[in-house]
Amino acid sequence: MPTRKATAQWEGGLQNGKGSFQGESGQVGASYSFGTRFGEQKGSNPEELLAAAEAACFSMALAVGLEQAGTPATKIETEAACTVEKQAAGFKITTMKLQVRGTVPGIDQAKFDEMAQTTKKNCPVSVALAGVEISVQATLG
Repeated sequence: MPTRKATAQWEGGLQNGKGSFQGESGQVGASYSFGTRFGEQKGSNPEELLAAAEAACFSMALAVGLEQAGTPATKIETEAACTVEKQAAGFKITTMKLQVRGTVPGIDQAKFDEMAQTTKKNCPVSVALAGVEISVQATLG
């Protein structure tokens, strides 16, 4: 299996510094700062990257599980919200909230919920985020 790479740099102190990151593919990259990460300033940040990674991985993993169960999806759309909070010893990523909507012929809501919860436990990015509280709200539609 391939190993994926990214680079990041930071210049200056925490509050007034600035940074940037770039994925090896050239498809992912942005600048970030204290304000874009911990405040309301527009821009990217590591939590946005984690949310994107979780949403992408979760959608793909759920689609695989549904297909293996004999009820392939025609569409899975996942929105992920990653929260970072101030803790006594610094900052911590505390929650990842997922809202997944699926178009899945031949499945009922209870089975879709069950499949979404199983995916939450087994998705590779979810597993990597083991110290983060992950919740899933699944909706057919």
